[in-house]
Amino acid sequence: MAPARATLKAVAIAAVSWGSNRLDVFRLGTASDLQHKWWSGTAWGGWESFGGVFTTLPAVTSWGSNRIDIIGTGSDWAAYHKWWDGQAWSGYENRGGVFTSPLTMTAWSSNRLDYFGLGTDSACYHEAWNGAAWSGYENLGGLFSSPVTVESWGANRLDIFGLGTDDQLYHKWWDGANWGPSTLAWEPRGGVFNSPPVVVAWGYNRLDIFGLGTDNAMWHSYWDGSKWSGWESLGGVFTSVPSVVSWGLDRLDVFGIGTDNAMWHRAYSPAGWQANWESLGGVFLSAPTVVSWGPNRLDCFGIGTDNGVYHKAWTGSAWTSGWEALG
Repeated sequence: MAPARATLKAVAIAAVSWGSNRLDVFRLGTASDLQHKWWSGTAWGGWESFGGVFTTLPAVTSWGSNRIDIIGTGSDWAAYHKWWDGQAWSGYENRGGVFTSPLTMTAWSSNRLDYFGLGTDSACYHEAWNGAAWSGYENLGGLFSSPVTVESWGANRLDIFGLGTDDQLYHKWWDGANWGPSTLAWEPRGGVFNSPPVVVAWGYNRLDIFGLGTDNAMWHSYWDGSKWSGWESLGGVFTSVPSVVSWGLDRLDVFGIGTDNAMWHRAYSPAGWQANWESLGGVFLSAPTVVSWGPNRLDCFGIGTDNGVYHKAWTGSAWTSGWEALG
């Protein structure tokens, strides 16, 4: 029997950037409505309420300049979709389904969306937008104890990961023509994890995966284009789901909340891993949310003890002083 998974601080903020010096931040309000705040390049706008009643934090992505797509589960556990087309926000589109997990979404090209979630049978379900129509739901099988996560390292490529009932990592991929290993089968990637996995691609045919082990340290494995590495421990002791982002080739920035409730950070560059974890301070109730709008730029968000959103940025040479309260 797998060990009981630790209760971890969850992600409570969704953030996306569709262009240089642009940020859009989302969270759920006290009425479970979707709330939005944005950085225009010179000032913060919002918060504005988009209404709705959501059971999980929606996923958000951008497939191009001045475009945002949001998908989340409503009070009926169906998927609801909303988008910004560059001029106006749409209403909510009911995509149906019955989901028992947060949804995850990615865009591998302009006017393309793929989203995934767990059904009532704990299997993974998928729907795609091809630029003209929705595909309808397909069952991708599996039996998961965590939400799944998805990444794309190139056009017509998808890689999906989740934890099985044995808390091992499982992997499925779309190669442009077929699902591997098959439509319903998943490839075991080993490990025993306390947290859902997070994945990022810093280049073509490259994947880096992170999760907390049973020791609550950060563990890492990667696909180098031809083979998988083993699992390496990056140390630390964390109380939240991890967050990872890449702002350029051969660059990774990994974040987690420590036992002191501060946000901690470690970076990978061509020279290798930063020697030690660095504390970014703060006191947080949520897991980190991190986004990059360009090379050598990071924006970090978390929920403080007053339930407000707090923000800190890496400007290319230094972290901004303190944490900025966004209300």
